[in-house]
Amino acid sequence: MQLEVGTVLEGKVTGITKFGAFVELPGGKTGMVHISEVAPTFVKEIRDFVSENQMVKVKILNITPEGKISLSMKKAVEQVRPGGGAARPSRPGNYEWQPSRKNEPSSFEDMMSKFKQTSDEKMLDLKRCMESKRGGFSRHGGSNQAK
Repeated sequence: MQLEVGTVLEGKVTGITKFGAFVELPGGKTGMVHISEVAPTFVKEIRDFVSENQMVKVKILNITPEGKISLSMKKAVEQVRPGGGAARPSRPGNYEWQPSRKNEPSSFEDMMSKFKQTSDEKMLDLKRCMESKRGGFSRHGGSNQAK
């Protein structure tokens, strides 16, 4: 099978690293999905979105002269969306719930744990954002006082 940039196909996740996932494509070739191309939201832990031996839809982004294949899962999903158009990029505050990508059903405790972790991360991001808008330092008693 001839692989071309822009083609959307299905492949099997053969390996996961902290920076991405390796996907075996039809014809036996392997490409890599960078962590930034896994989902339309920020991905801190790639294993929250994919697991080994999982079948995923990918879009070919680039094929180097050396034969390295760059893939995207999020752009493959944008291609398939009903309604005839790509999804607009997510903005801060526009939270999207990600469906579970694992085949086995999650227990209530697992779902609550993930919800709490996500909630804590979002609260931390919000606090950082608010601190940066305030300057991140105390306005009282700084080095600007006259002596």
